[in-house]
Amino acid sequence: MKTGARLPVVMRGYDRNQVDALLKRVSQALDGGPAVSVDEVRGTRFDLVLRGYEHRAVDELLRECIRELQARAPIGERPGRPRAQPGWLINWIQNARFSGARLRSGYDVRDVDAFLDRVIAGLRGTAPPVTARDVRESAFRVVRIGPGYDEQEVDRFLLQLAAALER
Repeated sequence: MKTGARLPVVMRGYDRNQVDALLKRVSQALDGGPAVSVDEVRGTRFDLVLRGYEHRAVDELLRECIRELQARAPIGERPGRPRAQPGWLINWIQNARFSGARLRSGYDVRDVDAFLDRVIAGLRGTAPPVTARDVRESAFRVVRIGPGYDEQEVDRFLLQLAAALER
């Protein structure tokens, strides 16, 4: 993880000293120094100043830092298996209902249902866990004739599911 990357400077942006200090701490943590929690990185707020770092570039770099910190965390703290009881999440997934695509194209019902069954099996521990990344990268066949789910509804649900799995 290269935390010392050159970040673009803009007219009004994040305070460069504050950003650099956090990136230094993350870099030291990744090199075996004092630990920095993912929650601490997520919760950090920077002052807006003249000639500061561009917001989007810093936010993207911090997302990379968070992924790297999570990957190096002890197994029980890694993303993929929620720390909280997954019962509510399983129930929420099982109760999800999507409109039919009707005369438009839609996601193949069997593909979507099979994927959600895989997520539930992972939450129950009977199969490998499905990560938020797996959910975001999921793809389904599109059907024009036959049973299909409304694509926008499924996509919205999957965004919410990915966010729930990241917690």
